[in-house]
Amino acid sequence: MSEVADRALLERPVLEVAPSLLGCVLVNGPVAVRLTEVEAYDGADDPGSHAFRGRTARNAVMFGPAGHVYVYFTYGMHWCANLVCGPSGRASAVLLRAGEVVAGVEVAQSRRPSARREHELARGPARLASALGLGGGDNGADVCDTAAPLQLQPATSPVGLVLTGPRVGLSRAAERPWRFWLDGDPTVSTYRAHLPKRRSAGRRS
Repeated sequence: MSEVADRALLERPVLEVAPSLLGCVLVNGPVAVRLTEVEAYDGADDPGSHAFRGRTARNAVMFGPAGHVYVYFTYGMHWCANLVCGPSGRASAVLLRAGEVVAGVEVAQSRRPSARREHELARGPARLASALGLGGGDNGADVCDTAAPLQLQPATSPVGLVLTGPRVGLSRAAERPWRFWLDGDPTVSTYRAHLPKRRSAGRRS
């Protein structure tokens, strides 16, 4: 059996945890995804975070302890997954943006039939969650539990060059270079800056 990540590694500040997750493997039953792109969020000090305005029923998992999964529904159609980190109460978490399916490819393909190539199976946060079969029932799951089907396993080899840049799809604090990814990896998602919604011009009097 592969080693499960030490919770102490996730109890550090989010900007230390986020890049250290690259190369780690998230396993859910038969499917395993090696993380290649992540994004950090820092609670009350981060306008881009779901926890910026305080604790709610939706974001309660973010407030600790570290090592649990915060899964949320977005755009009325997609699930996305985060790993909670830092000290309890801080509400910091790392969004899992992209990865390489390293086990259970056929299962992942059955969950992602629209993926044309293998490197697209978990390329993007919603695709990653879908490939792993994650949904609302996984919210709060402990990835450091050796008996659980959802586990985080440490990287087993050097990951190479890690790049950092602005976050994706945010209307606030997007410019913070808190997105981390493996240079040249084909599974890393395409960067798209947030585009503000256009307001229709009102009739002038």
